[in-house]
Amino acid sequence: MSEVMVKGLKIGFVVIVTMILWLLPTSAFGIDGLTIIQQRMIAIFVFAALMWVFEGVHAWVTSVLIICIMLFTVSDSAIVQLISPDVFPADQLTTGKDGSLVPVGLISYKSIIACFADQTVMLFLGGFVLALVASKSGVDISMARVMLKPFGTNSKTVLLGFILVTAVFSMFVSNTATAAMMLTFLAPVLKSMPESERGRVGLALAIPIGCNVGGIATPIGTPPNGIVLGGLKEIGINIGFDEWMYLMVPLMLVILFIAWALLLRMFKFSSPTIEFKIEGGAKPGWQTTATYIVLAMTIALWMLEKIVGINSYVVALFPVGAFCALGIVRSEDLKQIEWSVLWMVAGGFALGVGMKDSGLAKTLVESIPFSTWNVMLVLIGSGLICWLLSTFISNSASAALMVPILSAVAKGMTEQLAPIGGVATLLIGIALSASFAMALPISTPPNAIAYSTGLVTTKQMATLGVIVGVISLILGYVMLITLGSMGVFEKFMV
Repeated sequence: MSEVMVKGLKIGFVVIVTMILWLLPTSAFGIDGLTIIQQRMIAIFVFAALMWVFEGVHAWVTSVLIICIMLFTVSDSAIVQLISPDVFPADQLTTGKDGSLVPVGLISYKSIIACFADQTVMLFLGGFVLALVASKSGVDISMARVMLKPFGTNSKTVLLGFILVTAVFSMFVSNTATAAMMLTFLAPVLKSMPESERGRVGLALAIPIGCNVGGIATPIGTPPNGIVLGGLKEIGINIGFDEWMYLMVPLMLVILFIAWALLLRMFKFSSPTIEFKIEGGAKPGWQTTATYIVLAMTIALWMLEKIVGINSYVVALFPVGAFCALGIVRSEDLKQIEWSVLWMVAGGFALGVGMKDSGLAKTLVESIPFSTWNVMLVLIGSGLICWLLSTFISNSASAALMVPILSAVAKGMTEQLAPIGGVATLLIGIALSASFAMALPISTPPNAIAYSTGLVTTKQMATLGVIVGVISLILGYVMLITLGSMGVFEKFMV
């Protein structure tokens, strides 16, 4: 069966399931007070979940489709026939601004479209522009050379240096770009090492470990962080760039050192020394100097957010404006920005907007007895579900699916969650769980890049990925529960 036919069958299955949910009577869902608009949102949510899981189309395409479907079917500017009062029971109608009858729960089309320019999307845009300019000017290579130099030539310390430098770049640069860059440095080293050297496998696996774990340390490190921060901001919890780093950098370092010890044990070096020869570097000229200055100023503003009073979302647009004004970023450069990631994140936010503004989240909270659920079971269970999902599908997609649901769950478990930090503990756990899923070549782009070296087997990657993932989950949730019980997250309430 051809790949096109398989994809066609997947898409066909998703469409059929979606249409069944769309056309069923609302009573079939067993949810008291469920409206037709809310039923449509359930169908759209299931459509998104199945499309992301089966990958009938690219994940970002699904996100764009979510926004388009919502605009045409559940917004206040939807197809007239779909939101005509004649289609809805009298108890699901209300008086609109112009005095006419309109369905209850219609979502503002402006709110849906605004997801494309959400403040978190702008945060990632700024990060992408920084990465683009650093790569274009060769600043990234010069920084990597300087950062690796202190680790010398001893095999063990070189491996540690490679992991740490990869992680630092992943804090500010996309995981995919970081993995590709670090593999470029690593490739000649791997070729020069004998085939019998097991340490080669450890060096190759250092790429996904450094990328995936390093991404948790900053809000722009990986899309799930931004999705969770966006979800928290919606409910009045604002965690700054610097505050996120204070929480996550220590956890990142602990996990990286554990991963380093595991790599040394599982793939022991026989060669006592390794030497990196990194070619290229920063290009001479005023543009490079300007790049260093803007990069330093941006990071400083992010770190000093509470002192200077400029929030991280606004700071993210500083490098965009500066580089464009200086002519360092030109129109052709903008084509290299990972717009698909931005649209992927926007689709997740649109689902959240739909669940909230349609009243679906409130209806679920009122109809499902969350108050009787065991809080630790919800906390750990949601993390494991997200971790398993992210092993097979995009971690952005996993977070985009989980955050709206858990935001609704948290409203019904306010008292139970309070002693361990409230909804912040629950949602931040999702960001960590998504990033710690690194067991398969398909789990993340860095995993795929490491696998492409031909040095790593699926079994080796799965063994290390599961061990590091489980250890990371345990450490992550212990940290979150500890901080939450100490009341650390309460100060982030707006």
